[in-house]
Amino acid sequence: MTGTSPHAPTPMPYDQPQPTADGTEGAARHSGRQGPDHARYFEDRSPGSGVLPPRAWYPTSDAARLSLQGTWRFRLSVSAEAEDDGFARPDYDDGPWPEIRVPGTWALQGFGAPWYTNTAYPFPVDPPRVPDENPTGDHRHVFDLPGGWGEGPAVLHFAGVESCARVWLNGRELGHFKGSRLPHEFEVGPLLRPRRNVLAVRVHQWSSGSYLEDQDQWWLPGVFRDVWLQRRPEGAVTDHFVHAGFDHRTGQGTLRVECAPAGRVSVPELGLDLATGESATVPVRPWTAEQPHLYEGELVTVGETIPLRIGFRTVCVEDGLLKVNGRRILLRGVNRHEFHPRTGRTVDPETRRRDLLLMKRHNINAVRTSHYPPDPAFLDLCDELGLWVIDECDLETHGFAQQGWRDNPVDDERWEPALLDRARRMVERDKNHPSVVLWSLGNECGTGRGLSAMAAWMRERDPSRPLHYEGDRSCADTDVYSRMYADHTEVERIGRRTEAPLSDPELDRRRRRLPFLLCEYAHAMGNGPGGLSEYQRLFERYERCQGGFVWEWIDHGLRQRTPDGAVFHAYGGDFGEELHDGNFVCDGLVFPDRVPSPGLTEFKKVIEPVRIEGGTGAGGCGTVRITNRYDFAGLEHLEFRWRYEVEGEGRGHGWLTVPPLAPGESAEVALPSVPDGTDEGREAVWTVCAVLAADCAWAPAGHEVAWGQLPAGPRPARAVPVATATPRRGEGNVIVLGPGTFDATTGVLGYLDGVQIGGPRLDVWRAPTDNDEAAPWQPEPRPATEWRRLGLHRMRHRTLSVAPGPGGLVVRTRVAPAGSPLALHAVHRWTARRDLLRLDLSVDPEGDWPVPLPRLGVRMAVSGSLGFVEWFGGGPGEGYPDTRAAARLGRWSMPVEALQTPYVRPQENGARPGVRWAELTRADGSGLRIEGDPDFFLTVRRWSDEELTAARHTTDLWPGEDLWLHLDHAQHGMGSQSCGPGVLPQHRLEVAPARFSFVFCSLR
Repeated sequence: MTGTSPHAPTPMPYDQPQPTADGTEGAARHSGRQGPDHARYFEDRSPGSGVLPPRAWYPTSDAARLSLQGTWRFRLSVSAEAEDDGFARPDYDDGPWPEIRVPGTWALQGFGAPWYTNTAYPFPVDPPRVPDENPTGDHRHVFDLPGGWGEGPAVLHFAGVESCARVWLNGRELGHFKGSRLPHEFEVGPLLRPRRNVLAVRVHQWSSGSYLEDQDQWWLPGVFRDVWLQRRPEGAVTDHFVHAGFDHRTGQGTLRVECAPAGRVSVPELGLDLATGESATVPVRPWTAEQPHLYEGELVTVGETIPLRIGFRTVCVEDGLLKVNGRRILLRGVNRHEFHPRTGRTVDPETRRRDLLLMKRHNINAVRTSHYPPDPAFLDLCDELGLWVIDECDLETHGFAQQGWRDNPVDDERWEPALLDRARRMVERDKNHPSVVLWSLGNECGTGRGLSAMAAWMRERDPSRPLHYEGDRSCADTDVYSRMYADHTEVERIGRRTEAPLSDPELDRRRRRLPFLLCEYAHAMGNGPGGLSEYQRLFERYERCQGGFVWEWIDHGLRQRTPDGAVFHAYGGDFGEELHDGNFVCDGLVFPDRVPSPGLTEFKKVIEPVRIEGGTGAGGCGTVRITNRYDFAGLEHLEFRWRYEVEGEGRGHGWLTVPPLAPGESAEVALPSVPDGTDEGREAVWTVCAVLAADCAWAPAGHEVAWGQLPAGPRPARAVPVATATPRRGEGNVIVLGPGTFDATTGVLGYLDGVQIGGPRLDVWRAPTDNDEAAPWQPEPRPATEWRRLGLHRMRHRTLSVAPGPGGLVVRTRVAPAGSPLALHAVHRWTARRDLLRLDLSVDPEGDWPVPLPRLGVRMAVSGSLGFVEWFGGGPGEGYPDTRAAARLGRWSMPVEALQTPYVRPQENGARPGVRWAELTRADGSGLRIEGDPDFFLTVRRWSDEELTAARHTTDLWPGEDLWLHLDHAQHGMGSQSCGPGVLPQHRLEVAPARFSFVFCSLR
């Protein structure tokens, strides 16, 4: 086997018609305005015509390269045949045309509009045909060659064009291509001239290729990746394949580089200088995602010199496990679409690097390139910074599922050339990246002979990497068992290798021997995902379960402005699409502007590569248990800090000495003596952090990798204030008790210490999250649907009695939805002394409640001037029952505005869990203090839940005069039911009797 791509056809002369997979003549000689009986190139099943064989990517060489990015002339037509091809003539006058940026997409530059669908094709399903309404963009660019360019062969390179492009240079048609996220090149040397070269490109939004590109994302046509021209001197590299394996038993790496034409390879650090095709075995430092060591080398032929970055590593499936360098790996991964809120699929280098730095800083070690190969520069960064990559082919036919996979292209031999072309272009382009550890055939394509053909070709071309594909449960063409959104119970069965059997005994036996991964899980849409900790424990408990990839990295909200200039992020339906899937495109761990969501903070905590937890040591100081959860690295690159706090106030800090720990090893480390202080009766906690000891490629020294908290002793019991006040009647039908003034008819607190208060009243509704709403295809019950059906969004209060007595005030209410016999009986027992009020609340259900509650607590309105919040409890970010691993106990403070989480579609957000006490204050320090028993969830915002429920975008929310304060005894978990499993039983808020209390006092 050589690196010259012998599988690829030799390109035909451009002055001959190109045969297609349909047996018809291709489009190279066809011009516009064809009749309906003519084969149209953008509708034939072929991958294209006139293009060169695919080859390996390399970012630089000593061969001259000219970037053609910048400002081009552009014309948009409503159909593929609205204009003829006269625009390709060099003398065509494009002066009246507007300008457009390339790379870029025309729908985000004022031409047409974006369109979002998840699975449905936004055109009639009639493969390979597309409708006459087919937006078509004609592009023209005039360029000069730089001085010293010279004569001879040259290639014109397109890194990505959606969805079909037809290309001319200086009036000569070069051919056409499909395969939007894949590279295509044309030989253009004889056509070039020193001055005024005219490049013309016609791009069709819809083509036969669109049937193979039904990925869950915006449809954004255009020349969205780089275009460049590169000299190919005689003897330049046609293709090369770097083989760099590692033997973990000997610590030696074997290097062999295939190249056409032949040349030499040098690696100075290893003292290597050898001919291409020859092998050398030497001691090396291996490449892993944790320690991504790359050796700088050089490939030299008579016509070109190419820099090499070589990572030695070996990937295999062995003993039922996916192994790298002889060790099982655990994938802590994310799915990543290429997306930018302003430029769509065009992602600049700085943003690419920012993505990867964010991933590494949040303990992510793997990326699945959903659902197409990324810009190859992204893989260069994965090599450099260290991430495992599943490189996925540009292939998805999900829309055919709606018709039972009838006419699915992957099971139609007429489409096989197009499928194989996509497989080849991915593998050949990316084969030299050590970060790529699995090839993926595509996503959600059903099954068929085309996938089998792709798998067979990949195995022959590159047997060094296992194959992935999720859509075939039999795993007939794959080397790993992959699933989407399997719930925790099923994952545990798979981990035990006791999953439901396949009907074919031989395939069943084979699949049970395969490693398992979740290529998608924990759908990160809106508030959530919940259940991450429970998944991670399964991955760690069962060696077959080798982790997975959260769906997904980023919300695909497009940055827009309202007429008055306010910024928001648009989703499906905001551009007038006739068929769309709403905000299902916003399901990432970072917001569109790449600000981390609470979900990313939670994920970082859950997948920490170092576990820090309470030890078993006895004595006054106790111990902390440190466990190394890395796959390859020790802990030498980390330092361990401790901090001792009493009710959030620091009492001491220092460093811990942790012994060397190999992967999987643990040690108990003694904590220092408790610092002196008079803090009896106050809650104290140890916090131990693992931080980087020195700067590294992805974070500075001191960056926190992991943390854990340990109680410093038994938690002190809450003191119950002694009631000394007696209620009395006041003027205006009120009851006065201590600092509180109550409505004598309803029993509702109206004033605290003379400051107006609205409430508190029992509350069970929350603005449904995306996970509460659940996906339409999810089985019943869908939480928000059931909550609305029961009327929980319109609960009504009826006062049963208001009874002042010597010990305080007792208010009994019945809270129920209209049209339902279900109810909650609430007994408010108010006691007081001169400076504070205590509420003891008892809640008992009436009737047989069929679903859990969204929340259970009290809601009250307070003055909007109380704009600053300080609390002792979980923070600094939000947390809910199944998303609170990242909430550390501390004393936190921030303005009310900072408590809000700006989900693209507004929904329940901002709760701080485990709150012991909170203070809402003005600039002068006056305000309100609340203490809870037991701990409570604190939520404060400037709009009501009703307003939050009704909002579609963040700009729909306007601050009111009051603050809405929620003090929740309990919240229903988040789960992942927007696409995955619902809330685990232990995190469901089942309807049951509840008892809780709050103490209120004013701050002067």
